[in-house]
Amino acid sequence: MELHTQTFIERNMGLIKLATIFFLAVMLLIPTAMIRSLVVERKSRQAEATSEIVSKWGNEQRITGPILAVPYYTYDLDKDNKKTNEEKQLAYFLPDGLTISGKMLPEVRYRGIFQVAVYSTDIKINGSFNSLNLDLSGKYTLIDWKGAFLTIGISDLRGINDSISFSWNDSRLECEPGVKIGEMIKSGITVNNILEKEPKDESFTFSAEISLKGSRNLSFVPVGKETVVNINSLWSNPSFEGAFLPVSRKISDDGFSASWRVLELNRNYPQKWHGTTHNLDESAFGVSLMLAVDSYQIAERSMKYAILFISLTFMVFFFVEILRKLKLHPIHYILVGFGLVLFYLLLLSLSEHIGFGLAYIIASVGIIALITSYSQSIFKNNRLSLLLAVFLVILYSLLYILLQMQDYALLMGSISLFIILALVMYLSRNIDWYSIGRRSEEG
Repeated sequence: MELHTQTFIERNMGLIKLATIFFLAVMLLIPTAMIRSLVVERKSRQAEATSEIVSKWGNEQRITGPILAVPYYTYDLDKDNKKTNEEKQLAYFLPDGLTISGKMLPEVRYRGIFQVAVYSTDIKINGSFNSLNLDLSGKYTLIDWKGAFLTIGISDLRGINDSISFSWNDSRLECEPGVKIGEMIKSGITVNNILEKEPKDESFTFSAEISLKGSRNLSFVPVGKETVVNINSLWSNPSFEGAFLPVSRKISDDGFSASWRVLELNRNYPQKWHGTTHNLDESAFGVSLMLAVDSYQIAERSMKYAILFISLTFMVFFFVEILRKLKLHPIHYILVGFGLVLFYLLLLSLSEHIGFGLAYIIASVGIIALITSYSQSIFKNNRLSLLLAVFLVILYSLLYILLQMQDYALLMGSISLFIILALVMYLSRNIDWYSIGRRSEEG
């Protein structure tokens, strides 16, 4: 008997095979990264299409106010009792009671395959100013009550459908576009000549009707001492956002209704002040019209599991190769890897047209059938091919569950990896890794 002296490659055949498979798995991340960049590009095109639609229809709308501003002048007197250091400032008053109601009439607009939720709404605003007392101390002051004006913030004036009806103590007043308090409200309308004289202890009521178009979101700033907002719509998939959630809401297939109640004590600015400004938008709240699940975001999330899918599938082929004493060429691994990567491209392209759920089913079934039929030609064993198909079904089902479970995705993913590692350790417990590649010859 003549013993054959093994070469380095023969002695380490198993390790070299594993290193080759690992290298191939890492290289397959290159086309995966290219598909991920394609997802980013499609998201960018979606944003452009959405921007084009809302630029013509109306952007997200935010209603602020009304806010009553009263100009006053501070000055000093010189030794001849003449005014010096005169400076103009504004005093601001917010309404004591504010009630807003509206009905959103939603629709979906398209630009190619991309879509955005838009709406038309008739907003009714009612309220009152019960006390306009202005306490100023320090310098000499002169209050210009006749120069007082009222501002209602509307974030996108292009969405105004009709002339705005505004009443002050049952008197109809004209509204002008633009704002005079741009440091607090960037866009809106102004009602001038709101006061004729010093109001003393008078109360004033107001009402406004605004016909407005917007897209995706409608929000409000609670400037009232008590602000009550009631909104209803035929849209069945709302998302309540901002600083406050509704105190009551009802959502059904026929639409939703929601009510908010916000008090002065719930926000971080007073009912009246002068000389300074406040950030009113930080207390805004409202509702967004949600469309179907963002397929681009989920496709991008699914691609984070690409290396796991490739590694686990390659591991199955490697175990079959070792346990069944088959010899698989690296080309076999590459073709199977390309099939796994192709799944993400199919998922992306199909989800743009038929929705994520159906796209996932079609893409996963197609790839599972492709890899299973290809493995049948390699393994020459129906049982092994069936086991591989079952493995892939479980793997893709697990991925779908993880994508749907945002809050528990990390927990489920960790448990799944633990189970997979335990199975790999169990199946490989009796393999003599040193014997792989060892052979002897008799002479």
